Amino acid sequence: MNNTHRPRAVVTGLGAITPIGLDVPTFWEGLLEGRSGVRRVTRFDASHLPCQIVGEVLDFDPKKYMDGKEARRMSRSAQMAIAASIEAVADAGLPPTFADPERAGVSFGTAIGGVDRLDEETQILRAKGYTRVSPFAVPSSMPNMAAHHVTRQFQALGPSSTLATACATGTQAVGEGAEYIRRGIADIVITGGVDAVITDFGLGGFAAMRGLATSFNDRPEKASRPFDKDREGFVYSEGCGVLVLERLEHALARGARIYAEVLGHASSSDGYHMAAPDPEAAGAVRAMKWALADAGLATSDIAYINAHGTSTLAGDALETLAIKRLFGEAAYSIPISATKSMIGHPLGAAGALEAIACALTIRDQIIHPTINYETPDPECDLDYVANVKRAARVRRTLSNSFGLGGQNACLVLGEYQS
Repeated sequence: MNNTHRPRAVVTGLGAITPIGLDVPTFWEGLLEGRSGVRRVTRFDASHLPCQIVGEVLDFDPKKYMDGKEARRMSRSAQMAIAASIEAVADAGLPPTFADPERAGVSFGTAIGGVDRLDEETQILRAKGYTRVSPFAVPSSMPNMAAHHVTRQFQALGPSSTLATACATGTQAVGEGAEYIRRGIADIVITGGVDAVITDFGLGGFAAMRGLATSFNDRPEKASRPFDKDREGFVYSEGCGVLVLERLEHALARGARIYAEVLGHASSSDGYHMAAPDPEAAGAVRAMKWALADAGLATSDIAYINAHGTSTLAGDALETLAIKRLFGEAAYSIPISATKSMIGHPLGAAGALEAIACALTIRDQIIHPTINYETPDPECDLDYVANVKRAARVRRTLSNSFGLGGQNACLVLGEYQS
């Protein structure tokens, strides 16, 4: 339950690399405009695959953020983690190296890690022999390398962890980052999630699971359509979201701008199936209920829900069911929107980018739309802020993330109040 005496964690910096923008202002502008970042894949020939569309990050140049030699030793996901972290730390008004490095922590997450590097080097090994394999092949593919590079970049020498909870990763990483502050072991935490493995085996693997939208290759911008009756599946994507969290007193002492406060978080497990969600949505309900309890809030305190909303048939219907089971009749009056309708599903990055959207909703009092919502589904009958942004009084938000393996995570952000 909520402990009013524990240290408070506030959001003071934001960073993003996404299919609709390479920084937070462009990302937020794209969300409010309802701009899709889904397009035909450019990184390889996908003509032999049933799904040929992705949420690619175009024009990302890691050499803008780091030395070219360093960049070549990293996976694409680690490169994005560095880029988004540099933006977030600068946005927070913090110096590039911290005054008290042992009080600065990192809580980062990824669903897949740097397996793009592993794939590249495996092909080299089998074609040319081990002597041609990079000595950085194995280290750069490990899931904790994004966190490593962030800690090294800023000399954040305090607590550090890497989470891998599938599509719930980004949300859970932010919650765990807030725990560093609540436990009194950090004053600053760089937290977020990243995934960047737009490869043939990635796209082909998800296609084999029959989880992707396959009828929209000629109109990719229409493919991600959460809660719409004609949704088919999710759009495989990439990106990175980073938040700087601070102990409230630390932020106030330096006159930092505060976007929002992390009021509560929780995670749960379905204990049901590797890929299919619990048909009763009980795990999702538990995560939301426990996050509200952690924040010391009632369901009536939530003014906006950022949905997991991946555009899958079962997932969207079950998330709708979970919201109705927890919120009751009030569920019909809560605005809900799905960030993934515009950026696709960047796996471990999704929850962190959605947390950024929640923080900016609180700052600007504007809710971004769910695009491509055209045909109502009787099973998805809530207010999904269809197609057009909406001004609203939003003091507290709830953000959902549900992943393979029955991983559920929920984050509650609120307007900072002294």
